[in-house]
Amino acid sequence: MNPERTPPTMTHDEMIAKMLSDPEVRAEYERLEREEFFWLDIVLNARRAAGLTQAQVAERMGTQAPAVARLERALATGKPSPSLATLRKYVNACGKELVVTCR
Repeated sequence: MNPERTPPTMTHDEMIAKMLSDPEVRAEYERLEREEFFWLDIVLNARRAAGLTQAQVAERMGTQAPAVARLERALATGKPSPSLATLRKYVNACGKELVVTCR
């Protein structure tokens, strides 16, 4: 790399601010924040509280670790959204109970 042409660097916060300045990116981020990140927090907190790895959760669910990784990634990206049945199975594998209410 030519040191005279080194691109300027951005901090993480600057990069996020730049991305969120795009209205389409901001709208998708806000949608994810409302819908998907909520579920991601639930499953990750359940797994951490149980002290389990993805592989251990997968074994308890009767699946493979890559499937659990895909489920967690889907919740982080919003594509595709896992079913409530899958979320329930994951949370149950962590020794928790998934309860959904409507107010």
